[in-house]
Amino acid sequence: MNNAIATPQDNHERLLRMVEEIFATSGDPRQLNITPEVIDRLKQLHPSTVLEHVSETGTVAWVVLIPTTLELMNRFVAGEISEKELFELTPLGIKYEALYLCSALVLEEYRRQGIVKQMVTAAAQSIRKEHPLKAIFVWPFTKEGELAAESIATTLNLPLYKFQHDK
Repeated sequence: MNNAIATPQDNHERLLRMVEEIFATSGDPRQLNITPEVIDRLKQLHPSTVLEHVSETGTVAWVVLIPTTLELMNRFVAGEISEKELFELTPLGIKYEALYLCSALVLEEYRRQGIVKQMVTAAAQSIRKEHPLKAIFVWPFTKEGELAAESIATTLNLPLYKFQHDK
């Protein structure tokens, strides 16, 4: 019987493994690779773009959001630009009208507790104080992620747009 207690470092490593297992970012140049530099720029877009949920054992969920323009949202959903280009083309210092649900990861034992919905809803409400959000959009990689996005859109009373990639 294993009585080991999870540490914050264990959780961090598990979340990093999940990034690659779910999103396979290292082999897909269309996706945004979250680096410290990317995090810095995301926080310049808005402080509520990089979120984590912490329990007594450390970080158990991460969420990354990208506020952007409706024009860039439409180009992304139509497949004209990649996720990486969406991020790079989003200008700083303007009013954002769309919110991209870029990434959400939750350790398995913390799933189905509404953590992502709570995190994104609170972040969107914070972003809405400065930006007139009119839509949210997502590139769903899992059925659970797609269902979460639909629930978030309903809660925020915003239309949800989806980019359907080839799996």
